[in-house]
Amino acid sequence: MRHKATIVRLRATVIFALGLMLAGSFSAGAAVMSPKPPAVGDKARDFTLGELGGAPIRLAEVNKSGPVVIIMLRGYPGYQCPLCTRQVGEFIESADEFAKLGATLLFVYPGPSDELATRAAEFVKGKDYPAHFRILLDPDYVFTKAYGLRWDAPNETSYPSTFVLNAKHKVRFAKISKGHGDRAKVEDVLLALHP
Repeated sequence: MRHKATIVRLRATVIFALGLMLAGSFSAGAAVMSPKPPAVGDKARDFTLGELGGAPIRLAEVNKSGPVVIIMLRGYPGYQCPLCTRQVGEFIESADEFAKLGATLLFVYPGPSDELATRAAEFVKGKDYPAHFRILLDPDYVFTKAYGLRWDAPNETSYPSTFVLNAKHKVRFAKISKGHGDRAKVEDVLLALHP
């Protein structure tokens, strides 16, 4: 009988302890808010990402030389996104206008780290990127999540987004598309870059 009472007390203690642990994790989880994307007027959060076939690129360092345009691509959601391809092509067509304004364009290509460089290389194949256009890799969506842009649904990766930062790291333009289309247009980005 004493042995049975000890087991019952032990079970009650374990259940109580588990309850406390679960309650603690839920309250801690509730206190942690998911990051919000940068909005116009915000100071952009710094980040460092590896360039496709190159060295790490830090936003703060690039931003010292002038304005920056960050374009969040969809990466490889099971195919190379034709809307991303079209959008990048439109920006390449206006490369000279971006160069005149001293802007650097950072195209962020997110995805699982295991095949990310291969998929990104497929994406850029056949495109001629000017020196002020950089393709950055976002392995395992670290940047995407930190900027609140993770589209966490089946066959999705990130919300296609565009941010224009002035030389003081402030967001002058922000466009986040909650669908595949409705992307930032070149003329709107160029307008946001003008002082």
